[in-house]
Amino acid sequence: QVQLIESGGGLVQAGGSLRLSCAASLRSFSSYAMGWFRQTPGKEREFVAGISWAGGAIYDEESVQGRFIISRDNNKNTVSLQMNSLGPEDTAVYYCAAARTGIASSNFHAYVYWGQGTQVAVSS
Repeated sequence: QVQLIESGGGLVQAGGSLRLSCAASLRSFSSYAMGWFRQTPGKEREFVAGISWAGGAIYDEESVQGRFIISRDNNKNTVSLQMNSLGPEDTAVYYCAAARTGIASSNFHAYVYWGQGTQVAVSS
C-alpha cells in the first residue's frame, strides 16, 4: 500500500521558516516526480513546487517568490520543502504528491498518490 506521510507543519510567526518533509513508501521512488500542493478552506488545492526524478525543480513563482526550495533524497525516499520568509498568506494544509511520469508538473491531475496533509499556520 502506497503511503505518503507529511511532517514538519506547525505554527510559526511571520518571517519565520519551516521545513516540511514527506516520506514515501513507493517502490521505484526515484522514478516518480514529487510535488507539494496547498489548500485553504473553500479554495481549490494549488500547486506550490515540484521536482522531477532527477532533481529538476519547478515552482509557482507567483506564490513562492523565491522563498521555497524543494529537494529530494532518493536514497531515503523523501522529499522536502524548505519554506522561508513565511507570511500569513502561506497558511494552509500542505500536501505531498507523487506523479508516475517522473517529470515535475504543476498539474493536479498528473499526481496519482497523495498524503494526508500537514497544517502550516503563520501568525502575523
